[in-house]
Amino acid sequence: MSETHPSRLVFPAAILSFAGMLLVLAWPATADAKACSVKVLSALREPATKQDSSLELRCDLALKPDDVITKRLLVSGEKASGITLDCNGAMLDGSRGTVNFGKPSLLIRSMRDKKGGWSVPGNVTIRNCVIKGAIRLQGLGTNGQAKAVKQSSLSEGHTARAQAAAPSGIALSGLSFIADGRIPLYLGPGTTGLTLSGSKFTGKSDGTAIYLDAESAGNTISGNTFAATTRSREQIAIDGSARNVISGNTFENPVNGGIFLYRNCGEGGTIRHQTPQENTISGNRFVYQVSSTAKPAVWLNSRNGWSWHCFHDPAYPFGSSLSPLDFAQHNTVTDNRIEGGDVSLIRNSDKTNRVEGNGS
Repeated sequence: MSETHPSRLVFPAAILSFAGMLLVLAWPATADAKACSVKVLSALREPATKQDSSLELRCDLALKPDDVITKRLLVSGEKASGITLDCNGAMLDGSRGTVNFGKPSLLIRSMRDKKGGWSVPGNVTIRNCVIKGAIRLQGLGTNGQAKAVKQSSLSEGHTARAQAAAPSGIALSGLSFIADGRIPLYLGPGTTGLTLSGSKFTGKSDGTAIYLDAESAGNTISGNTFAATTRSREQIAIDGSARNVISGNTFENPVNGGIFLYRNCGEGGTIRHQTPQENTISGNRFVYQVSSTAKPAVWLNSRNGWSWHCFHDPAYPFGSSLSPLDFAQHNTVTDNRIEGGDVSLIRNSDKTNRVEGNGS
């Protein structure tokens, strides 16, 4: 038996006897993240260069309101779990003209470990930031077409693998997204347990404002304002994502669509396993200036096999390979207000969905 050093042991609790009394001493099971050092903060405030363009964040960080950070922040793997970034109104700037334009201003990502598994960040808090660019969460791959995602999709159990490998329990609040062409908030395949609250989207996106990619689930988007201009897409895409809650949000003039539920059948040769089911969309406001030419505020089964890439995945007896249909079923769409329009802007083609109590 090897020698045991008491100083290296961590106990959730210990019971000691002293003078006939029982004393219970408790220790936290895991320590809180430490505050970042002055050295880390100083390095972060230096302008990004091609040689020094990013910083790994593994500590609690509080910025000053007038800080403008041009370095990419990377929150990588399990070692970054439990950290808090409070910008206090500071800006993470990855806009056009900066070194990091075209890359996420903040990337929360899982990493391969030495045994070939995944080291996953969890319980990360990001609040009170101005995001001039994008936040991205990444597990198996950057999107549904990534190599590892595609490879995993070729066998059953893909959804569980994607979720086990992706960031989980990420809390975003009080953020101001200024879109610069990219999708401001992208939840990569398998992301679970993210919450977004009290935030606002402005600027222009060539895609959506938020994208929930394949196999993600159990995320909550509540109390936010969507005022970004999209080129042709809806504000929120629920692509093969399940059991999400989207409630109490305001969509300002979503002429290109509000919330669409579908499944990106076969894109990039990846089989989509999970369907956009059991989502709750309730208590949202869709405020239109002109509704006669607007796309739906909520559209369940918005594609249903009508995409050019639906048969680009290989022939397997499961997922989108078995059927290209969206299967947006067992969703709840209730108590949403359509201002400047009417309930015809909520479109449903499946009787398993509960659509009621919506009005203008």
